[in-house]
Amino acid sequence: MSERAKTIVIVLLVAAVVAVSFGTGWVMGTRSSPRQSLGVVEQVWNIIFQDYVDKDKLDAQALAQGAIRGMVEALDDPYTSYLDAAAYELNMKSLEGKFDGIGAYVNAEDGQVVVIAPVAGSPADKAGIKAGDVILEVDGRPTAGMSLVEVVLNVRGPKGTVVTLLILHDGETEPEVIEIVRAEVELPSVLFEMQEDIAYINITNFTERTAVELYPVMEEVGQQASGIILDLRSNPGGLLTTVVDVAGFFLEEGVLIDVVDNEGGHVAYSVESGGMTTELPLVVLVDEYSASGSEVLAGALQDYGRATIAGKKTYGKGSANVLYPLTDGSGLYITNARWFTPNGRLIEGQGLPPDYELDLENEDAVQWAIDFLRGKE
Repeated sequence: MSERAKTIVIVLLVAAVVAVSFGTGWVMGTRSSPRQSLGVVEQVWNIIFQDYVDKDKLDAQALAQGAIRGMVEALDDPYTSYLDAAAYELNMKSLEGKFDGIGAYVNAEDGQVVVIAPVAGSPADKAGIKAGDVILEVDGRPTAGMSLVEVVLNVRGPKGTVVTLLILHDGETEPEVIEIVRAEVELPSVLFEMQEDIAYINITNFTERTAVELYPVMEEVGQQASGIILDLRSNPGGLLTTVVDVAGFFLEEGVLIDVVDNEGGHVAYSVESGGMTTELPLVVLVDEYSASGSEVLAGALQDYGRATIAGKKTYGKGSANVLYPLTDGSGLYITNARWFTPNGRLIEGQGLPPDYELDLENEDAVQWAIDFLRGKE
């Protein structure tokens, strides 16, 4: 396996949208509803503008944003966030597969922002950022009390600029100050190589271009391979529509996911074969950082008996999210549903158990999958 592929095996992302999109692929949303009374919130708003002593300092937009952030914070949901106009624009660009930043995948764990892995060759990778590192401060500002989105957006910025992080490395007691020059980070989502007669395909996350990247790979696989390893380890998810497209390379038909909203309504997303569906033996590698969209795909392949799932129990992010654009250019990213596998399994908070539990990392797990596939022949 090439050095690049070795590193990508454990890769995750630091783009704002993906860091937050442990939702099973977010979708754009619009909603209109009858105006409801704001009650005491409206009362407080009026009192402030009528009676606050420094009336000339009042900023209606800042107060409105503060009220929104307060409501979002009260939900106590790490995947629901308010994005101001600048953050919203950054989020939209993130799905293009490139962004300006340091290039490291992060997640919220026990009130801390933890690096899952740096993007191979990124500024974060070159600066010595490693999986398990905790980001304590960004440019002198403590991350305690910040949402995951806020931390990501503070870390990101125009290429060529410097961000200073206070990092507590995994297993150490004293933090380290690290200065990183931001750069444009490109994020190919599909990596592929042949291991003799076995095709190794690593999907790092599900972006707008993942299915397009995968198409020529599957063409080559169909001509050369006797089996496939699909590596979804440390894949945080992404766009649900992309997950559906990718599933079509491995399943001819069937429901991929059942999404249940807050009123009990069901929306089923079904696989549509794109004319290049393989029937080759398939092993899917997962770990504790395989989340959301990767759990959707692995769960469906497991339910249909299409693949052998191997590795560790997955993350357990079984909620869907929607991004609502607001009238001032900002956005509200909100958890709006839970999803279930084709057999009705809830993944939220539970994770997906593999068929084979592996205490193996990196290439050792890949070699296990190769041996497993050859043993089936």
